[in-house]
Amino acid sequence: MLNYTIKHISATEAYAVRHPVLRAGKPIESCIFDGDDFETTFHLGIFTKNHLVGVCSFLKNNHELLTETSQYQLRGMAVLSEYQSLGLGKLILNHGEVLLTAQNIQIIWCNAREIAVDFYKKMDYKIAGEAFNIKDIGLHYVMHKTLKTKKP
Repeated sequence: MLNYTIKHISATEAYAVRHPVLRAGKPIESCIFDGDDFETTFHLGIFTKNHLVGVCSFLKNNHELLTETSQYQLRGMAVLSEYQSLGLGKLILNHGEVLLTAQNIQIIWCNAREIAVDFYKKMDYKIAGEAFNIKDIGLHYVMHKTLKTKKP
């Protein structure tokens, strides 16, 4: 296992990993997501040897298929290809889930690419609704996980 560090990063820093993994061949501007700069949005980066190798962003956003009122959307989850299958995606996502649980967030959800569905299933995410296509990106599924919030 690699030595790693997870820390908060800016949206702009996240583009360095989002671009080659999620938007390869498209303009860098395609890595800028609505809500990236909202006060309630946060971005995490996972580093090995001070090199940013994975990112994910968490946006306060509710999905109409999910009834819980306290929701966050996972967006822009990406690990550089040479660092995939090493468990780094699981580590950074778990870190984000811990932070959201501490805020008493009930549900985390994402629009998962078809290729990532098995990863999210292993992380206890479930599919909601039917598959849908995102233009120029491909087939996606809404996936969600109930977080174990603290009782008041």
